[in-house]
Amino acid sequence: MDSRRESAETLRNKCSACFRQYNKMEHLVEHMKVSYHSVHEPKCGACRKHCRSFESLREHLIGPLPKAECARVFSARGCGICLNIFDSPAAARYHRHACQYSRAAPMPKGGAGGRAVAMACKMVGGGSDGSVDLCARVCLIGEDENIIFQTYVKPTAPVTNYRYEVTGIRPEYLRDAMPLKLVQRRIQDILCNGEPLWKIRPRSYGRARILVGHIVDHDLERLGLDYPAFMIRDTAKYPPLMKTSKLSNTLKYLTQAYLGYDVHTGIQDPYEDCVAAMRLYIRMRSQAHPRDYASGSGEVQNNYPAWRQREMERMSPEELLALSGSDYYCWCLDP
Repeated sequence: MDSRRESAETLRNKCSACFRQYNKMEHLVEHMKVSYHSVHEPKCGACRKHCRSFESLREHLIGPLPKAECARVFSARGCGICLNIFDSPAAARYHRHACQYSRAAPMPKGGAGGRAVAMACKMVGGGSDGSVDLCARVCLIGEDENIIFQTYVKPTAPVTNYRYEVTGIRPEYLRDAMPLKLVQRRIQDILCNGEPLWKIRPRSYGRARILVGHIVDHDLERLGLDYPAFMIRDTAKYPPLMKTSKLSNTLKYLTQAYLGYDVHTGIQDPYEDCVAAMRLYIRMRSQAHPRDYASGSGEVQNNYPAWRQREMERMSPEELLALSGSDYYCWCLDP
């Protein structure tokens, strides 16, 4: 009798998101305060468990020690790219053809289709040992994958290593390249799109464009540009795309795992990096998440004040989850 009561009590103290169990209800409440579970977390399509990242979900479904029942269902009806589970094996097979991208070929120049712009740079080496990154090539594309702006950039310091095996850049390509000052103005004009930089505000972007990329901060630093952090979508820092250790994945890995094709197999083209980052962004933005009260601003909004402690300890795990908000801005909230 006592064991049955203890089992029922433990089940009542089970997190309805990650399924962790606690001996006491106050321990579950403390867990919810620091876990930031939300409707924006990747979820297993079989057991509905919330995972912190897609890497964690991948380990849950097809890792070295997967959940047996979920792995069985996923092997029959799952997609190895988006990690969704479908109603039938036939539906899963049909979906996989649309889910997997093919490698992109450079598109002609055009307008900036959509609200977002992806940017990528290629660096040559400066300094005595060639380890100082100098921007030598930059590319910007729109959501339609058309090139908005692409140019070689004249380095501001002597180049000691052209890193040809990776960049494909030769000295003659930079001899008459565009000066950095002019490149800065062109990129700033594209990003701000006529909106003064000082007028851009969170959740009220005006005409300014969202900047997409991989390790965007480094590219901006090497270009000598500033752009508001809330306007940047970095695939290297987006929590659902990071490793379970909370470290960044490479763009090569993300493209292979979540788009289904390979990049960086030879000389690296910044256009190819732009396309990969933009496709990842659009895939994450297209996640069909329900709207919740805490998601609008992307700020930490867990609603667990100390004065509600006794009330929360009487709540069900589902009611506690309803109070929880994400600790990062989900890209599905972008316009």
